[in-house]
Amino acid sequence: MKAHFTHPLAGFIFAVSGLAAQATEVQVAVAANFTSPMQEIAAEFTKDTGHKVLLASGATGKLYAQIKNGAPFEVFLAADDKTPARLESEGDTVPGSRFTYAIGTLVLWSAQPGLVDDQGKVLKNGKFKHLAITNPKTAPYGAAAVAALTKLGLFDTLQSKFVTGENVSQTYQFIFTGNAELGFIALSQIMTNGQSTGGSTWIVPASLHEPIRQDAVILTNGKDQPAAQALVEYLKGKKAAAIIQSYGYAR
Repeated sequence: MKAHFTHPLAGFIFAVSGLAAQATEVQVAVAANFTSPMQEIAAEFTKDTGHKVLLASGATGKLYAQIKNGAPFEVFLAADDKTPARLESEGDTVPGSRFTYAIGTLVLWSAQPGLVDDQGKVLKNGKFKHLAITNPKTAPYGAAAVAALTKLGLFDTLQSKFVTGENVSQTYQFIFTGNAELGFIALSQIMTNGQSTGGSTWIVPASLHEPIRQDAVILTNGKDQPAAQALVEYLKGKKAAAIIQSYGYAR
């Protein structure tokens, strides 16, 4: 008998009101790095279809655990391609529904203008006390950061300076509030309408880590649910693509 599931991210659920009388709702688990663009997409989706969207954000690994523990999510937008593929192999998804909705970009960012140079040399000079990074065991952007530091030969040197966030949103907060002078986050977190929101940034070369392919999939709970299918199709459309690209993602 499956235990009753209590949503641990209730405080992070964002409800978007639907307009159509016959609208249904779709419950979506979304990787923390994609929360802002997904909120915009959800708002447009509701305007265009009337369906309601309930979003819960977190680290991909933790969302996976929640899904396996019976969370009522119908669509899952991960920060990698491995986790949706794993759910697919375990029989927890609608066959044939998995696709890549975005390709992410890893950046080294500081809220302080001028601290991070455009070649990332700040990592070698070591003139900082704390480097924020997301837990690499549960968050693909954290894993990518570890891979980049390892390829640069800096992981062992800098490990003692790590301040680790549970997800990339928490990592951003560490940097934004000054608890860490700089750190690795997603480019999407410092982009609005295609422009940087400030601070100083180094875009980490893609050659330093595996591609951050972000896959979406309809979960078993979303089978035969019109709102779930409609949202996935909407994510593949031009309006969603424009929003996704405005946050610095590739398609």
